[in-house]
Amino acid sequence: MDEIFDYIKKAVLSISNELKFPDTSYNQSQNKTGDTQLKFDVISDEIITNTLSKCPNIKALISEEKDESLILNEEATYIVAYDPLDGSSLMDVNFAIGSIFAIYEKKAQAKCLKAAIYSIYGPRLELVICKDCVNLYRLNKENEFIFVKKLIMQEKGKINATGGTQKNWDEKHAKFIKGLFDDGYRLRYSGAMVSDMHQILCKGGGLFSYPATKNSVNGKLRAFFEVFPFAYITEKAGGKTSNGLNESLLDLEFDNIHATTPCFFGSKYEINALLKAYNER
Repeated sequence: MDEIFDYIKKAVLSISNELKFPDTSYNQSQNKTGDTQLKFDVISDEIITNTLSKCPNIKALISEEKDESLILNEEATYIVAYDPLDGSSLMDVNFAIGSIFAIYEKKAQAKCLKAAIYSIYGPRLELVICKDCVNLYRLNKENEFIFVKKLIMQEKGKINATGGTQKNWDEKHAKFIKGLFDDGYRLRYSGAMVSDMHQILCKGGGLFSYPATKNSVNGKLRAFFEVFPFAYITEKAGGKTSNGLNESLLDLEFDNIHATTPCFFGSKYEINALLKAYNER
């Protein structure tokens, strides 16, 4: 596992270096879920593919930007699913963006998830690695990732990062979100999941949500590349997750590697309040 972490660090460093002078224009192509690809989406995907393909412990790679899995070594143990550049549509306004990695054992299913990692390309290059606990690392002047601290979710937070166009929310979700604001929660939503989740984790609590909407009835965020790795990290940090009905996003199963789902990540207080609000008759 540590060897895979080292290869991911190399890929993240390469992407960070390329981001210093990026091409922010769009391709004519779209990925599997219909997003128009930035040229840098493709570049980031190529960097990760080329770097991780050299790791003998990786069985296959699954990318948000590729239609199918890439088989590397049938005899190997681990499958790495990744979003090469989360929040890439915000590159033109210079917001913090990142890369997300999920490491599955034998099979790409939530119950087989063994580790999750994300990088955040902001004023500092930071990396969060979660195996048994959630560890934050920061790049130093010697190009080494140095341990900073463990990230732990408190029982209750004050940050509310809620996605989806509000006019497409259902009444139940709109009422729940209003209740959080009435309780004094602060809106903190950039449109980049990595950035918004990083703030909640570093601040020790809050809620990130992307509900089912009228135009995205199955949610918008992708289970294998975004939802499962951040659910793993959130729960290992002491928080909770749900799709609005269940007690953990990690209980979900999908056959389609590009499946999406409504998703909620937060402190225990916010997720318990969500479940109460969503299940009221």
